Amino acid sequence: MSKNKLKKFDEMAGFPNVFQYPFARLTEGGGCPLRGRWGAEVFANDNPIALELGCGRGEYTVGMGRLFPDKNFIGIDIKGARMWTGAKEALKSGMKNVAFLRTDIELIDRFFAPGEVSEIWLTFPDPQMKKVNKRLTGTRFVRLYSAILAYKGLINLKTDSDFLFTYTREMIRMNGFAVHTSTDDLYMSGLADEILSIRTNYEQQWLDRGIKIKFLRFAIEPRTSLVEPDIEIPPDPYRSYKRVARGNNLTHKTQN
Repeated sequence: MSKNKLKKFDEMAGFPNVFQYPFARLTEGGGCPLRGRWGAEVFANDNPIALELGCGRGEYTVGMGRLFPDKNFIGIDIKGARMWTGAKEALKSGMKNVAFLRTDIELIDRFFAPGEVSEIWLTFPDPQMKKVNKRLTGTRFVRLYSAILAYKGLINLKTDSDFLFTYTREMIRMNGFAVHTSTDDLYMSGLADEILSIRTNYEQQWLDRGIKIKFLRFAIEPRTSLVEPDIEIPPDPYRSYKRVARGNNLTHKTQN
């Protein structure tokens, strides 16, 4: 690990807006002490709580916090060196409604109680075209979200990926979830309000390449079981930043 990363990790250990819990503490020490108490203990209010999953540098989390001081935002990622950027900016700006949690997304139900979260944001997640169990809009994760979201809580997906957009729409249809917003070209749709117009460095790279940004907002409700789509979807015909190459002439079934 580079000296710069080590320095960031050391700094974050003292940030009051960053929370990190060893896995052993979650499994052996009675779980996260903030579960069900984020509003009271961290934000000192009972305002709605929104999560950004896979927040990276925290640009979207911080941006939403600035736009909506009457809501609380928590950026979640396992990569602390990236998270440092957003956490540092939130501290510098004196933002009391923004926090960061370093953990695997698979563990979020260990950190939040049922109904504690009002909204989830997924900003440019890896589409995981070959691994549906790692896909953040797959039924495995939707089941996790339903365990912490308020009734009819919202999920927002902002993506460059045609594959993930198509898959998610089919997952929504198969499970009868309510769609609030759907567009395959956000910035030509007239739907890009203040919050949707937040552009991270990562998003700007896609726009600079002429790739259209897709957006889905949908509400989920408790289900005894979820149906995983089983359709053929063409893969994205381009190479992603820091992702594996994507084939031009292949198709993948969503259950692969």
